[in-house]
Amino acid sequence: MGDYQHILVMRDGDTVRITMNRPERRNALSADHLAELLAAFRATAASDATGVILAGAGPVFSAGHDFADVAGRDLAGVRELLTLCTELMRAIELAPQVVLARVHGLATAAGCQLVASCDLAVAGHSAGFALPGGKGGWFCHTPAVPVARSIGRKRLMEMALTGDVVDAHTAEQWGLVNRVVPDAELDAAATELLARATRGSRASKALGKQTLYAQLDRPEVDAYALAVEVMAASAQTPSAKEGMAAFLAKRPPVWPTGRE
Repeated sequence: MGDYQHILVMRDGDTVRITMNRPERRNALSADHLAELLAAFRATAASDATGVILAGAGPVFSAGHDFADVAGRDLAGVRELLTLCTELMRAIELAPQVVLARVHGLATAAGCQLVASCDLAVAGHSAGFALPGGKGGWFCHTPAVPVARSIGRKRLMEMALTGDVVDAHTAEQWGLVNRVVPDAELDAAATELLARATRGSRASKALGKQTLYAQLDRPEVDAYALAVEVMAASAQTPSAKEGMAAFLAKRPPVWPTGRE
């Protein structure tokens, strides 16, 4: 799927597997690497796949931004790079598919941002998460955005201000990942969780994901107003009508194949 230099993209049934493949650079996110990831997620979003697994080849998941690509840029150049990175994170959130991060080794800075931007995450015992700018010279401003929305203010402050690595089990307790398993069981655990998260109508799931992100962080009154309108409208879709009819008739549902 596609002609890429920095990533591998494979499809297995209804699942697309996107693997960052710059192990010699610890999957650092250069502009070219980010652009390929963005293209892959946009292509996948336009496909009939139901799930995506994002992984990293080599010893770590991702070391974040590639300083070799940052150091020589002027203000406009760095802004362009960060805008590209933000477009990738938004593409993951906007994709109709369920996106799951399969994390081993370190996920630092923008690599941690990737994990937080995915809908779900499964980590191996080897995994560690950090916003290392807090103990360096370039603070992790943009990586902190989705991390804050995953773990809350005080835990974010600890990660962002200390820059220290948070181990996998702490990340699970804090809500950055869904579960932690031995590294040898990582693929099986990722596949199992994604399979459960992609059951049912693809169209209904896509609308559900979109609305969940839209109502998060809104005041409760606004969140309810949005959710009521979307849920009322979606009750009229073929997927909802089929689901209700199947339930009432005590038969297995036959989901529409389109996006309605």
